Amino acid sequence: MPVPQLSSARLQIPSLRWWIIALLFIATLINFLDRLTISVLATPICESLHLTNEQFAHINIWFLAAYTLSQGLSGKIYDRIGVKKGFAGSITLWSAAAMAHAFAVGLNSLSVLRAFLGLGEAGNWPGATKIIAEWFPIRERAFAMSIVNSGTSLGSVIAPPLIVWLNFAFGWQAAFLVTGALGFLWLGVWLNFYQPFAAHSALTEEERVLIESDQPVSSAADSEETTPWTWWQLAKYRQVWAILLARLFVDPIWWLYILWLPKYLGSERHLSLEQAGWGTSVPFLAAALGGFLGGGGSGFFIRRGWTVNRARKTFILIGCVFMPAGIFAPYCSNVVSALACISLVTFGFQFWVNNVQTLPSDIFPKHAVATVAGIGGFGAGIGSIIFTQTTGWVVDHFSYTPIIITAGLLAPLGTLILLTLLGEVKRV
Repeated sequence: MPVPQLSSARLQIPSLRWWIIALLFIATLINFLDRLTISVLATPICESLHLTNEQFAHINIWFLAAYTLSQGLSGKIYDRIGVKKGFAGSITLWSAAAMAHAFAVGLNSLSVLRAFLGLGEAGNWPGATKIIAEWFPIRERAFAMSIVNSGTSLGSVIAPPLIVWLNFAFGWQAAFLVTGALGFLWLGVWLNFYQPFAAHSALTEEERVLIESDQPVSSAADSEETTPWTWWQLAKYRQVWAILLARLFVDPIWWLYILWLPKYLGSERHLSLEQAGWGTSVPFLAAALGGFLGGGGSGFFIRRGWTVNRARKTFILIGCVFMPAGIFAPYCSNVVSALACISLVTFGFQFWVNNVQTLPSDIFPKHAVATVAGIGGFGAGIGSIIFTQTTGWVVDHFSYTPIIITAGLLAPLGTLILLTLLGEVKRV
C-alpha cells in the first residue's frame, strides 16, 4: 500500500479507499474478539456462574435478539446520520458493554450485558456495506467486503488463544476488560481520519475518477433523491425478500460454530480448554481464505468481462457446495477429520456471504444500501435466534449430531430461495 505523501495543497493519500477498508477490518476484528470472549470461556463462566447449556443458549439469545433488532434499525440510522457518527455510536456502545461483562454476577446481569453488546455490534455490517458502496467501484466491492469479513475470521483465529491466555493469567473478567478496551482505541483513530467520499480532503483526483468509473448510471430522479427509502418501499422488491430469506436460512450455520464450537470440542471431543482454543482457530483460518477467494474471485471475473449477475451467482453457488460438509463431522473418528469437515463449512460460508452481502450495493441506490443490508442482517438474526435456542435444548436432551446435520441442509435451501427470488442482479 503506498505511503501517504504531502502535496502542496493538502495531505494526499493514494489508495485512500484501502486505508478505510483497513480501518473497517480492524473494527470487525475487535467486534469478534468482544463477541467471542464468552464463547471461548463458556466452560469457566458456566462453572463460575452455575449455568446449564440451555441457560448459556438463553444468554446468547439475548445477544441475538438485540443484534437482530439493531440490524434492522442501524441500517436505517446509518442512511440518515451517516457512517462516521453511526460507527462512533456503535463501537462506543459495544465496547462499554463488553468491558462491563467483567462485573456480571449471574444469569440476569450477563443476559442484559449481552443485549447491549448486540445492540452496538450489529451496526458494523450495514455501515461497512454503505461505505463500500460509496468508496468502491462495482468490480472491487466483493473483495472489499471480503477484507471486512476477514476480520470475523481472523478475529475468530486470534480470539481463542488470546482469551484463553488472559483467562489463565488474570481470570475471565480480565479478558472482557482487555478486549473491550480495544474499541475505544480504534474510535480515536476513526474520528480523526474518516470523512465521507464527497468531502474527504485527502482523496486524490485519480482515485476519485477510478471509484466513479463503473458506478451504475442513475436516472435524474435517482441522482436528486437523497432521502433513505422506507421499509415499506423496500418491501415491494423481491430482491429484498431474497436477501432476507437467504440469510435467515444460511447465517445460522455460521452462528452455530461461532457460539458452540469451543463447547463442542470440549464436551464431545474431550479437548482441554487450551486445546479447544487452538482447535477453534482452524475453521476460522479456512473461513478467512474462503472470504478472500469468494470476494476476490467474483471481482476478478467482473474485471475480465463477466456480468455482475453471472459473477455473483456463480460464486454464491460455489460457496453453497462446501457447506453441507459439516454433516459428516459427528461421524468422524478423530478430532482432526471433524475439524476438516467444519473447516469446509466455514470456508464455504465466507465464500458465499461475501457475495450475498454485496448484493444490496449491486442492486439498490446508495441512500438505500445500508437499510437493505440491515434488513438482510435482520433475517440472519431471526434465523440464528431460532437455531441457537433449538441448539441449547437439543444438546441438553440429545447431542450435537442432529443440530450439525440440520445445519448442513440449510445452505442449499437458502441458496435455492435466494436464486429463485433474486432474478437478474442489476440496478433496480
